[in-house]
Amino acid sequence: MLAENLFQRIIEGKIPANVIHDDEHCLAFHDISPQAPVHVLIIPKKIIPTHDVLTREDGPLMGHLHLVGLKLAKDLGLVDGYRLVINCKDRGGQTVPHLHMHLLGGRDFHWPPG
Repeated sequence: MLAENLFQRIIEGKIPANVIHDDEHCLAFHDISPQAPVHVLIIPKKIIPTHDVLTREDGPLMGHLHLVGLKLAKDLGLVDGYRLVINCKDRGGQTVPHLHMHLLGGRDFHWPPG
């Protein structure tokens, strides 16, 4: 079994978070170190360490995360656009070993992002 990480502790209620979505598959909460006026993390309740270990069976879960991102973007008034980001491993900017999606909005974004 993988070592417990920050997001598992949030899912288990051991660490408080400003939760804005909770269902049987995922949890979403405001990032404590926001990189935009709106910065929400959407995390699956299933333990998936990083994006590159996804399996075909995870497809419906990943689709669900995207649909939750869409709903939250609308709920949070991001009518002019937003960005969804999944970082993979250290060089990709992933800092917590639990797959998660960033919903960012409320300001202009540029390309390339990093």
